[in-house]
Amino acid sequence: MVYQRTNRISEEIKKIISNLILNELKDPRISTLTSIVDVEVTRDLRYANIFVSVYGSEEEKENTLMALKKASGFIRKEMGKNLKLRYTPEPIFKMDVSIEKGIYISNLINKINKKENLDENTENK
Repeated sequence: MVYQRTNRISEEIKKIISNLILNELKDPRISTLTSIVDVEVTRDLRYANIFVSVYGSEEEKENTLMALKKASGFIRKEMGKNLKLRYTPEPIFKMDVSIEKGIYISNLINKINKKENLDENTENK
């Protein structure tokens, strides 16, 4: 029961923060290719670990993460307005690199497949 509740709250926080990044936050340091990948709320609902993915250079990633941390007070206030909870979770922003890892692994698989195809073609000749 508690697990379902924290999942619902996590999804709601994800929607709220995605909307804030898209429409409300005007900080130029926040990259336009920023997405909220996942939100994990602690069982006591005190903290929300928010995993952010930014497509771009390392500098853009760092700047976006800094800007989101700087705006965490505003984000928490907006979360409190939209969530009907006794206590609004403290947002903790973390960089999510799962998309980059997926792209890297996909590229490795493609290279291996190309090499195997080249090896097969040279053996058949």
